[in-house]
Amino acid sequence: MSQTTSIIPVILFAYARPAHLARALACLRENGVPLIHAFADGAKDATDARAVAEVRALLRAVDWCEMRLVEREKNLGLGRNVLAGVSETASRYDAFIVWEDDLICVPGTYAWMCAALRHFANNPRVMSVTGWTHPRVAPTDVGDQPYFDGRAESWGWGSWPRAWQGMKEETAWEKLRLAERHGMPRATYGADLPRMARTEQRKNLWAARWLYHHFQHGGLCLRPPWSMVEHSGFDAMATNAPVSVGWENPPLRPVPPLPGKWPESREHSQCRVMWQGAHPAWHVGLPRRIMCRLHGLCRWKHGS
Repeated sequence: MSQTTSIIPVILFAYARPAHLARALACLRENGVPLIHAFADGAKDATDARAVAEVRALLRAVDWCEMRLVEREKNLGLGRNVLAGVSETASRYDAFIVWEDDLICVPGTYAWMCAALRHFANNPRVMSVTGWTHPRVAPTDVGDQPYFDGRAESWGWGSWPRAWQGMKEETAWEKLRLAERHGMPRATYGADLPRMARTEQRKNLWAARWLYHHFQHGGLCLRPPWSMVEHSGFDAMATNAPVSVGWENPPLRPVPPLPGKWPESREHSQCRVMWQGAHPAWHVGLPRRIMCRLHGLCRWKHGS
């Protein structure tokens, strides 16, 4: 049983980027977040020690909300830190929102996501909600209403203990195979996912496991009609954006209105096709430098 049913905490993961973290904290403060569970990873070596110390100082200085800070003694890396931190918090709360130190958002994002989490709390088909989407993968007919996608999100998302259960039991690749046994071809939502699943443990990733966890259980993710969340910088140190070319959002707009009637828990018909178009099979196996050049060429041809 959870310790509280009224407050939805933000689980914040940080490492060694104080400038990014400062922007993320400013957005969370502007959103009136009442409780943060922060997990500050330990330094890999002496090179990162100073930046890690600066990050922890920023987190300790938060006085505008309740801050519960865990300072890792050793470096877990993002994947292990997320799996451990979310699991720990999920054991204590009925719902939670997961944030990383390179994410920013507009005012009202927290309230919008909390409303969605409360509305779908008891719907077993819905496994997560997110504040992020992108014109490349957002259906064209949703207007200002949220929609359901079979592919979950790792950039600003929320969930419940019931949906997180089982995340530590199988690797991404094992979940991929289980999803295939239930009739889900591995690249149904883009050819990038099998590649991430294969490298999950070697690169200490976690996002592919969360996405295949949804596929394994036939779960859905609620997305807004336009993005309320963005990376504070598509740079080489972005924690969760290994190939960012082409995924920058337009300038963030104000939050969409809360629906008078939330959508039925049914995937939008355009989602699979749009994800396959965004991550086509010809990407698989191409070196990152070639992918980036091809993306850049396509954007130049289309005048973007």
